[in-house]
Amino acid sequence: MALFDRLRGKADTGPRTSKQVSGDAAEDAALAFLCGEGLRPVERNFRCKGGEIDLIMQDGDTLVFVEVRKRSKDSYGGALASVTRAKQRRLIVAAQIFLQRYRMPPACRFDVIGYDGDRMNWLKNAVEASPEAY
Repeated sequence: MALFDRLRGKADTGPRTSKQVSGDAAEDAALAFLCGEGLRPVERNFRCKGGEIDLIMQDGDTLVFVEVRKRSKDSYGGALASVTRAKQRRLIVAAQIFLQRYRMPPACRFDVIGYDGDRMNWLKNAVEASPEAY
């Protein structure tokens, strides 16, 4: 497991909780699903001072920032509803930092993949990134 974590860019910080293992499995499944839909991986678990982006994918000419959420049940609105405005702001900040590596940033969108139990939902353009939205 430690080798796999190093390949994924995660430091060996000791034993992983069952929630972390479950979240990693959801990210693995989301990555496989998106690749099956024709998207290409760019980066995984991009971390910066402003936040973290689970998956960054290429969909044609569009860069896609993907948040993966897993909930054991769909209570309280489920996995998709758990992406709060505060989380959306952190995603936008992290995306802005990631985009600084481009001279001319490509078209972008924010997607959310939510797992409620074994049910998966893919919500494209889930986050409004215009300045007036926040």
